[in-house]
Amino acid sequence: MTKNLTVGNPALLIVSFALPLFIGNVFQQFYSMADAFIVGRTIGVNALAAVGCTGSLSFFVLGFVMGFTQGAAIVTSQRFGAGDEAGVRRSFAASIILCTGMTVILTAASVASVRSLLVLMRTPPEILDAACAYITIIFWGIAASVMFNLLSNMMRAVGDSRTPLFILVIVCIINIILDYVFILIFHTGVEGAAYATIIAQVIACLLCLPVIKRKLKVLVPAKTDWSVSRSELTEHLKMAFPMGFQLSIIAIGTIGVQFALNGLGTPAVAAFTAAGKIDQVAVMPMAAFGAAMTTFVAQNYGARKFDRIRTGIFQSLTISGVISLLIGIAVFFAGHHLAALFIGNEPRVIALAHTYLQINGACYLVLSTLFVCRQSLQGLGDSVTPTVAGIMELVMRLFGAILLAKYFGYVGVCWAGPLAWLGAAVPLFISVLMSMKRLNRQGIASKRTYA
Repeated sequence: MTKNLTVGNPALLIVSFALPLFIGNVFQQFYSMADAFIVGRTIGVNALAAVGCTGSLSFFVLGFVMGFTQGAAIVTSQRFGAGDEAGVRRSFAASIILCTGMTVILTAASVASVRSLLVLMRTPPEILDAACAYITIIFWGIAASVMFNLLSNMMRAVGDSRTPLFILVIVCIINIILDYVFILIFHTGVEGAAYATIIAQVIACLLCLPVIKRKLKVLVPAKTDWSVSRSELTEHLKMAFPMGFQLSIIAIGTIGVQFALNGLGTPAVAAFTAAGKIDQVAVMPMAAFGAAMTTFVAQNYGARKFDRIRTGIFQSLTISGVISLLIGIAVFFAGHHLAALFIGNEPRVIALAHTYLQINGACYLVLSTLFVCRQSLQGLGDSVTPTVAGIMELVMRLFGAILLAKYFGYVGVCWAGPLAWLGAAVPLFISVLMSMKRLNRQGIASKRTYA
């Protein structure tokens, strides 16, 4: 069912909308976590490193997919907030057209360049073939990733954050079962983990379609809605491409980190991989608040309720900040126990993973600020500032990965992430404050009209 975020208490709406997003994001991470857990515990540390060393390359491509579909959905959300149902349908149609073209280009380019990129990233020879096999299969399944991300983001654009959650729970279970079937029964190695992920995403798409057709009819384009104009495609592309580009910029930084990490040997790669999976789950609550703010701000911007936007941003910063501190403390002190779940009896690798988690956990407050500010600005239709922040994030991450790694080794690589968060959070926070002041100066902000 659709949900209107332009009326009611902002804090309660944001939390209720973010909760399914958080749970859904956790289950989505289980796609990759299931691969890492099963691969690491059944095939070995080298196989875990092979899967893990492809993470930055995967994020470079699939991160663009996520950002692109999120950006297109912002236009849909703004039209939904404005009560323009015909505009919502046409927006969905325009997004499908753009995503189809983007899928063809991305698939061809990524599959063709896999091995060359892995070699360029100094992937250790003993895991190169397995890494190449794994990520090639993932890239052949880009179409499924594009479609699922688009459908999920469109559901959220009209206020439905629960349906994607239910679908993710079902598909995650399927993914885990398929992992065991391919790896333990058919002995397909790391390729089996990749096949399991792609099949699970295809099933997710098939589950989304009938839900949209029956329960979210406001999204379903009529025959005439497919005749979208060039200006409408351009409007969506102006939001979609910068957001995809932002995540790809961030991914370039992670590739730099992987480059530095690969030079430190397989134990470091395995430790970073295991700790990264834990870190990804730990930051999910903060990421969920950010994702909720995109829809909240976009709907209220479309409804011209600017005072609600300001209130919602400040409330989200506060709540997300408190949560980030609590999670950071937990990860800081319990990181070695969590890492052992993936690594088994490998004391050296566990110690390295714990170092990563201590450094990141101590800086989660900065990350929570980054998420809320960046995605609030995107909800306002600002694609420039988040892009600039993404470039700052890239510069700081590369600084940590290349320069600090040279002098401090593995610890220097671990600091690359927090430095990147800080580099992005500062301009984003300043821009949010300026945006709110600008709305007030223009006399646009309306009185609070909480229901």
